Amino acid sequence: MSHHLSPLLKQASHVCVDHGKGSWLFDVEGKAYLDFTSGIGVTSTGHCHPHVVAAAQEQAGKVIHAQYTTVSHEPMLQLSDRLAGRMPKGIDSVAFSNSGSEAVETAMRLARHATKRANIIVFNGGFHGRTLGAASLTTSGTKVRTGFHPLMAGVVVAPFPHAWRYGWSEEQTTEFCLNELDHILKTQSAPSDTAALLIEPVQGEYGYYPANAAFMRGLAERCQQHGILLIADEVQAGYGRTGKFWSLDHFGVLPDIVVTAKGLASGFPLSAIGASAELMAKGMPGSQGGTYGANAVACAAALATLDVIEQEQLVENAAARGQQMLGQLQSLQSDYSWIADIRGMGLMLGMEIAESPTRPLPDIAASITAACEAEGLLLLRCGIDGQTVRFLPPLVVSEAEINDAMARLSRALQRVAV
Repeated sequence: MSHHLSPLLKQASHVCVDHGKGSWLFDVEGKAYLDFTSGIGVTSTGHCHPHVVAAAQEQAGKVIHAQYTTVSHEPMLQLSDRLAGRMPKGIDSVAFSNSGSEAVETAMRLARHATKRANIIVFNGGFHGRTLGAASLTTSGTKVRTGFHPLMAGVVVAPFPHAWRYGWSEEQTTEFCLNELDHILKTQSAPSDTAALLIEPVQGEYGYYPANAAFMRGLAERCQQHGILLIADEVQAGYGRTGKFWSLDHFGVLPDIVVTAKGLASGFPLSAIGASAELMAKGMPGSQGGTYGANAVACAAALATLDVIEQEQLVENAAARGQQMLGQLQSLQSDYSWIADIRGMGLMLGMEIAESPTRPLPDIAASITAACEAEGLLLLRCGIDGQTVRFLPPLVVSEAEINDAMARLSRALQRVAV
């Protein structure tokens, strides 16, 4: 049957969903799938968690849209307080938007206003969104940039410590990247012109590359030295996914601005940035806002999401289940020469399918995800060639469900290897 969706929409599976529960999706024919995509990391509390559903239903019966530059509402005010309590030290003020792209642009605007500087330094492989400004900051692949020029000026790209891609040790890669950043500050973007460094502490779309403590400390030191702001894009990796509440928490560095979205409201569209009240006050009045930002139902769902994360200890579960899954993936790696690398943190793991860093095998990766779908396991791919199979189960995933998923993956790999 033909429908009327744009042909530019490319879907990763053939599944038409009827309903979901926890870590599972059920299609219109009743087939069950273990969902290790979580809507690209969005359904942090699983599908239709009863507490989130009840909160959204109750709020929808009170008020759905209370436009937040016109009136305030209790879910927004309460969420601002709860979020401020979860932010890294020194961050005590929150601004809401709808999507990760909007939040990234809000953070960039604040940085430029506050510093009176124009340039933003980003890191090779970062994904920050699809809107014009966010796409200008994105270098995880050309698909969000090609045919979209001219892009926004004032963006400079520095190297990220992709040790596996470079073929160097982590120490060598980190030293190279920091030296190159220093070179950029001398040749392309003087510190007096640089408003912020914007980074995904654990990169998503490029292939699930974590940074490391030495690199992140190096960035923080240079920011402090030159009065540059450090912006952490936690849209995909934040909110408990890596086994810490913020992925930056792994590296012992404090940012000036945090950007969050995806898992914030368990599937309702909501994003936010956090900064100190002092820094927020340096922005231009009226520069933050939007028609649907801080939607009342989305805020109620976000409050319920925080309840579930805390009460069910989902950050701790992400760490434990991530270690379980990592060990099983590494065991499978030894059986297949084309599984070149396993990397990531917590419940954000990537399996690189390649002969070498310069010889990716995206066709095999596509065959793996297709075979997994036939086995009832939904996975996504990422990486510049689509060569990285990624594992993003909800934070509520159980030990038994990890074992189940890895058994399905094992059967799929055997089928692909034949």
